[in-house]
Amino acid sequence: MENAASDFTQGPIAGKLIRFMLPILGALVLQAAYGAVDVLMVGWFGTTEGLSGVSTGSSIINLVTFVLTGLATGITVLLGNFIGSRNTEKAGKMLGTAIVFFFIAGLVLTASLIIFAEPAARLMKAPEEAVESTVSYVRICGAGIIFIIAYNVISCILRGIGNSRLPLIFVAIACVANIIGDYMLIAIFHMDEAGAAIATVAAQALSVVLSLVILRREKLPFRIRKSDLRLSGELGSFLRIGAPIALQELMTQISFLALVAFINNIGLEASGGYGVANKIVTFVMLIPSSIMQSLSSFIAQNVGAGKEDRARRTMATGMMIGALFGVVMFSLAFFCGEGISHIFASDKGVIIRSAEYLKGFAPEAVVTAILFSFMGYFSGHGKTFFVMTQSMMQTFLLRLPVAYIMASQPDPSLTMIGTAAPLATIFGILINAIYFIHCRKKETL
Repeated sequence: MENAASDFTQGPIAGKLIRFMLPILGALVLQAAYGAVDVLMVGWFGTTEGLSGVSTGSSIINLVTFVLTGLATGITVLLGNFIGSRNTEKAGKMLGTAIVFFFIAGLVLTASLIIFAEPAARLMKAPEEAVESTVSYVRICGAGIIFIIAYNVISCILRGIGNSRLPLIFVAIACVANIIGDYMLIAIFHMDEAGAAIATVAAQALSVVLSLVILRREKLPFRIRKSDLRLSGELGSFLRIGAPIALQELMTQISFLALVAFINNIGLEASGGYGVANKIVTFVMLIPSSIMQSLSSFIAQNVGAGKEDRARRTMATGMMIGALFGVVMFSLAFFCGEGISHIFASDKGVIIRSAEYLKGFAPEAVVTAILFSFMGYFSGHGKTFFVMTQSMMQTFLLRLPVAYIMASQPDPSLTMIGTAAPLATIFGILINAIYFIHCRKKETL
């Protein structure tokens, strides 16, 4: 922490937050492009069945990835606390345990995704024409899930010590490799969804190998000894923080899977259209997501240093930045849906369905910036149980019921289904605001 640029406990908040956030945003942009290229290539050079398979299959893989990334968030928060309090020895012990834990989790998930790919596809109500494509995509990605996990764990470690530059480099490597692989396997060799999955796994593997080589040359503020590489009592340290976030991600992703199932039931065009819209949604959510990740690290350091007032001002700064960009993304999603969707697909029916969903979803670009700033603030304090609880309330009290009701209409509109997300987020903002006021009165923040 001798480097003042990664010391978030002093200096101008906005400037440091933006400088730290930009590489995270860049990494998220590249990750979004990473997934979008699969849809784009299959949408232009593959089949509608393949497009539906990638859409449904990637939702299943995302569930696994986001849950494990939620667990790894405990690493980011604890590292921020340890670095803020200069307790680097304990950081090494915690990281050694985390590495062993995630390696074992990766092996278990590899076997599970390969074995249960077809039941998962049918549970998701994949259109019958697209079941085989969905199974193929899930099994191939499942075989390489260990590399996807490794990338996310390495990124969480680096963000915890205030380094958001290297994760950007690592995902840039993976993105370029994936684009090349997708073009070769889908456009030239016509491997459809299987080509997309193979390119994804190969690109992640390359990124992880190169990241490990680069990390060996970096001067890190902690040391991991061989004796630290075991499951120890430190496992509970990051799981207590990461598990609620992981459960929150699980519930959120299950709600997205349920949404996919609702839309798959409407038909193949709706399934493909939602798949395209979902990739565009990923780009719309980039600013709020980067703010939330940045705030978790930024605030964790200030909490470790006992600077609570600075932590609150950081949250307010994140909200303002996110809302300003959110207005721009709202306008693009609402008014330019068809034009943007045409980038990813050539089928007119798929494009129209995608634009329908984006109109309903568009307000989410603004309101989620406020919600995610609250979530980053509470995560930075280690209050991840509350973060999980409010997320589950949004999901099961509003998002899923509204989506189900809208999808069950005689002539279901994807626009109305899309409104489920912003309505749930507004509800979440109210819950977070009430909890924030409560904690201030109790002086627990």
